[in-house]
Amino acid sequence: MPDNKNRPWVEKYRPRTLNQVTNQKGIIGRLKQFVNDKSMPHLIFAGPAGTGKTTSALAMVREIYRKKMAININYLELNASDARGINVIRTYIKDFAKSKPPLDIPFKILILDEADNMTSSAQQALRRTMEKYTKNCRMILICNYSNKIIPPIQSRCVVFRFSSLNQEDIKERVKYVASQENLSLTPDGLSSLVQVSHGDCRRAINYLQSCGTISKEIDQETVFRVAGEVPSNKTTNILKAALQGKLQLSIKLLEEIVNEYGLSGINIIKNIYRELYDLEISEDKKIELSKILAEFEYRLSQGATEEIQLKALLAKIVLLHDVK
Repeated sequence: MPDNKNRPWVEKYRPRTLNQVTNQKGIIGRLKQFVNDKSMPHLIFAGPAGTGKTTSALAMVREIYRKKMAININYLELNASDARGINVIRTYIKDFAKSKPPLDIPFKILILDEADNMTSSAQQALRRTMEKYTKNCRMILICNYSNKIIPPIQSRCVVFRFSSLNQEDIKERVKYVASQENLSLTPDGLSSLVQVSHGDCRRAINYLQSCGTISKEIDQETVFRVAGEVPSNKTTNILKAALQGKLQLSIKLLEEIVNEYGLSGINIIKNIYRELYDLEISEDKKIELSKILAEFEYRLSQGATEEIQLKALLAKIVLLHDVK
């Protein structure tokens, strides 16, 4: 058994039953019905990261099988990023699916995480396995984007779409974990953790654990340093200075946050983009700014020099100063 002290908190505090999954109530209600009926179709869980897809699948497995021995024999979890090729489907997954479960178990369950990373040929092979061995094995495919799953697989599954968690759900979960770990969260520290999670509860808890290694009292400053983000007012000040035609001031403010927070160019652009639509400027300017940010993000992704590109980005935003 791994030392509980050293376990990632996302695993340590992962809900173990469907009743403990407090969000996605409509979906959880349907999954409980599958458990009660001891019957389920193939499933696709789609939606953003950190919304409870894998947690819900694991909780359902526990409730269907109940006993640990039954889980060990009848359940298999794979990450499709590691097992994305056709050979894994034709051998490992096929071998698991074709062997019959014990008499007192209705079916085996295969959880395939990050299924949208599978190659097209692997998905075709998986479709055939699903078709042939559906009596023995039911599959739960977990993905961010269901449109990356081929239609023949989608048509054989019930698709559940998980939505991003609201801020209150994340806030309550973070507060619970912090109290269990004897951490003190300042009000701005808690709000900042929710802000930088962007609807991803797993990310919020990971950031909380990282902050906890730095200090037992977690404030806004600690959160932003760990998350590689900056307080929104600092990003907004850079944008406002550039839009007012003050190039030197905007560059000075940019250099300050780079030196203080050590952000990459891509992270800076993402921070600017998040603040863009709250600015009191015309819709036309927002559209133009979006295009500019996309252009410079692409340049950086192609290996262009960060300092030059970020200053060129600000110069281009300054040119919007005279645009009505």
